[in-house]
Amino acid sequence: MDDEQTFTGISEALNEISMELPVIFPVHPRTKKMIKKFGIELNRDIHLLEPLRFRESLFLWKDAAIVMTDSGGLQEETTALGVPCLTIRENTERPITVEMGTNILAGNKRSDIIKCYTEIMRNGKEGKVPPLWDGKAAERIVDTLISLFLPISA
Repeated sequence: MDDEQTFTGISEALNEISMELPVIFPVHPRTKKMIKKFGIELNRDIHLLEPLRFRESLFLWKDAAIVMTDSGGLQEETTALGVPCLTIRENTERPITVEMGTNILAGNKRSDIIKCYTEIMRNGKEGKVPPLWDGKAAERIVDTLISLFLPISA
């Protein structure tokens, strides 16, 4: 968001997408500052919100047609929810989300974002939840700890 040309391209892509689908955009304070600094104008169908807590965000993500993000954590959340994710970055530290088919790396150029958005909306982005992303990690941890620290009964 610090580069005016890049941010302008992303905002143009969001404006174009918002003509087809309403965009809900929880805005980080730094992003809000850069919108003002660069004089970026967003369409009226882009609904700017203050940053949301996790629970409120989850209610938005779970029913979204698509989630667009630059957040690594959100790439994981959408994968677990089975919601198509378009990542506005050139790379990801969560490659399993791309490998499993729930996430697509769009880069940060307007044309690439629009191309990936169109692909997802036309063809869907069906993927799989990675093995062991079943919500039972705590149970497996407890079972492992019990087996390591409790003596085996005879």
